[in-house]
Amino acid sequence: MRIKWISEMGPGALVAAAFIGPGTVTVCTIAGAEFGPRLLWALLLSMGLTLLLQEMAARLGLISQKGLAEVVKSRMKQPIVRWLVVGLMLSAIVIGNAAYEAGNISGGAMGLQILWGASPFLIGRFQLEIGPLIIGVISFALLYVGRYKVIERVLIGMVILMSVSFLIAAVITRPDILRLVTGLIVPDIPKGSLLTIVGLIGTTVVPYNLFLHAALVKMKWSGPEAIPLARRDAFFSILLGGIVSMGIVVAASSIMGENVHSAVDLARSLEPVYGHFARYLMAIGLFSAGVTSAITAPLAAAWVAKESLSWPGGMRSMRFRMVWIFILVSGVFFSTVGWKPIDIIRFAQFTNGILLPVIAAILLWVVNRPAIMGKYTNSRWQNAGGIVLLGVVILLGAKSVMSVLGWL
Repeated sequence: MRIKWISEMGPGALVAAAFIGPGTVTVCTIAGAEFGPRLLWALLLSMGLTLLLQEMAARLGLISQKGLAEVVKSRMKQPIVRWLVVGLMLSAIVIGNAAYEAGNISGGAMGLQILWGASPFLIGRFQLEIGPLIIGVISFALLYVGRYKVIERVLIGMVILMSVSFLIAAVITRPDILRLVTGLIVPDIPKGSLLTIVGLIGTTVVPYNLFLHAALVKMKWSGPEAIPLARRDAFFSILLGGIVSMGIVVAASSIMGENVHSAVDLARSLEPVYGHFARYLMAIGLFSAGVTSAITAPLAAAWVAKESLSWPGGMRSMRFRMVWIFILVSGVFFSTVGWKPIDIIRFAQFTNGILLPVIAAILLWVVNRPAIMGKYTNSRWQNAGGIVLLGVVILLGAKSVMSVLGWL
């Protein structure tokens, strides 16, 4: 039975692969280096919120056999409102993921740089990095195959590799268990930590994961009898992802007070105390985080475009492929030449800040509609948690918007 259950795992692992990207690694590194294990409770909270939100998205996909974008579009009866929401989804997810893809690829390339110290080469006046090209080729090959099962198995393997790397890195630092337990169960907001807390939650609650999860569960399963499987899959994967994030915080806590701003800094700081092994662990973990995010971000964007614009066909259709190719090539280009599309990133942050609370509110409303969900609508405790969650995502969205406007 256990082997059969493990074989049924899948969509949740891709969700974990998506939210444990270079951005999450960086935020967790900074949190640990600046505040030690005192903010672990924020990650525990974010795991609960993410599980609640992703379970709703997965249940919606199973019962309706439609993606989240399809359902949202179908429930908007007013044409102007419908196309405003569709435009917001396309802007935030497709354009946004194109902007963020460079960060995903650059993060994975940093892992390679730690491993072999690759240096850029010059073509005329352009300085080109070889690492992003390697990440891009790996991602392109996997996505072009167009088989969900293949992508699922590869990403599960990458998530396991990443998990083992970061968790061993945390263990070799010999953390104080009492401090860890205290940081986990006692909410603490040290001076100057509020934005870091919001960042820890924001890197876990990712808007495009809702669309990705709803689309993937209906490819793997169908019908209400699969709800327990989808729930176990989501629980195990998000739990694993949260533990990995905590492992990064714990590892960074061992060098608390040092000038650390990224996983590369963390790897260099750990090496003198814990040896070359620590550096290799961080490099492998960062490489895996970059690759998994570099694959899931274009995949999610392609699903949103397909569902929003009612395109026929599956993952091998030309339109579907053109979307993820655009996302991937944009990321490889910007990361290879070292350009940062700041205006596009700011636009993406702004639209994502608006999209997250809007989609969370629509999702909460939809999963309470018997016409869509039948008897599988939310329970009272799910709605209670959903209201709390909605308040948190409004806070996250407001933070993103205010950051872009320069109010933070």
